[in-house]
Amino acid sequence: MTSRTTQLKDRNSGVSLETRDSRLGLALVSPTFILFSILILYPLFQGIWLSLTRTHTMRRKSKFVGFDNYVEMFQMPEFWTSLLNTFIWTAGTMTLQIVIGVAVAMMLHQTFIFRSLARALILFPYLLSVVVAVLVWQWLFNDIYGLLNHFLLSTGIIEQQIDWLGVMPNAMISIILVGAWKYFPFVVIAVLARLQTIPEELYEASKIDGANTWERFWDITLPQLRGVLFIVVLLRAIWDFKEFDLIFLMTGGGPVIGTQTLPLMVYKESFRLFHMGMASAIAVAMFIIMLVFMLFYFRVYGRDERGS
Repeated sequence: MTSRTTQLKDRNSGVSLETRDSRLGLALVSPTFILFSILILYPLFQGIWLSLTRTHTMRRKSKFVGFDNYVEMFQMPEFWTSLLNTFIWTAGTMTLQIVIGVAVAMMLHQTFIFRSLARALILFPYLLSVVVAVLVWQWLFNDIYGLLNHFLLSTGIIEQQIDWLGVMPNAMISIILVGAWKYFPFVVIAVLARLQTIPEELYEASKIDGANTWERFWDITLPQLRGVLFIVVLLRAIWDFKEFDLIFLMTGGGPVIGTQTLPLMVYKESFRLFHMGMASAIAVAMFIIMLVFMLFYFRVYGRDERGS
């Protein structure tokens, strides 16, 4: 009866109901597809095309050079240094975000006085403007009048002032710490939401079996957080890998190129040296690296899921 109904045709148009439904579906989806194409697909393909050209924005000249930009990019020591810095920054700040975020979420999940106020205040770093946060941290890290050096000197931990942002590896450690402080509330929000859905019966049963706090965390909490941590790690890896404003405002990529990541190198090539072709090639390389990471990450996660 159903198949017979779908084959019926409108007497006025002579079009089957199934065809009309398909056309309606395409009509409803088309605005989203058009917007997606304008905002994502066109810039993507335009960036790939620019990476195959020698384009100088000031001279307004463009010449197709094929893969010459990529060959030159791979021969640049600055590219490999920036790539290494990007991996160090991403791994360091993301690891701290996960560890601190999970620990804070576990604490906020407990019952104590002013818990609601604490949950609200913990979002402060994430909601704070990057510019304001950087200005505060630069003041704290200042080697002459910064509060951090003043505190360490007054307590006798150090004997002379430390240049936190002007030498390596202090500069890299500093921006990693600031990045972890700025973005760990995102992990807290996601993990805390998942903790509130874990059945209390699981913990009560484990207590009866004699499991201690660490065993309950390892055998119950962590497996329950696996799904949300998968999403959190994926999102934070993508966002941290392409982070620009915090590093640019903190150190500008210095000292020299000690904290210069790939996004900062793209900015340097495009808006300082006006080499749009090379900047696009670096951006495309970033896209490919993240795409490979995502595919590998999904494959490992899927294999672990099938194994469990």
